[in-house]
Amino acid sequence: MDSKVCLHCNSPIQGRADKKFCDNQCRNDYNNTHNGKSNNYIRKVNRIIKKNRNILEELCPKDKSIKVRRQELSKVGFSFEYFTNTHTTKADKTYFFCYEYGYLDLGNDYFALVYNNKVLAE
Repeated sequence: MDSKVCLHCNSPIQGRADKKFCDNQCRNDYNNTHNGKSNNYIRKVNRIIKKNRNILEELCPKDKSIKVRRQELSKVGFSFEYFTNTHTTKADKTYFFCYEYGYLDLGNDYFALVYNNKVLAE
């Protein structure tokens, strides 16, 4: 019978036949090491999108859309490259959303900020 060793520390493993790690600490360390770079990127993007959403939430009342300048959004750290989804209207206007808050480029460095409460109803 083959004696299995831990994928992280190479210690002998006792227990179930399909066990890969000697304990939870080795399992966590192994997964953190192997998934760290991709998880760090995902965490970074999620942090940026959440910040964008919080900025939109702060600026946009839930009952109406408002108009703001690009400078105002940029000044508070809004990143236009990151969003969760888009919606293109029949008039061929594209809204960019960070979850339920969105914006539409109106041109001349102005944006309309909107709240989509229909997202929460789904």
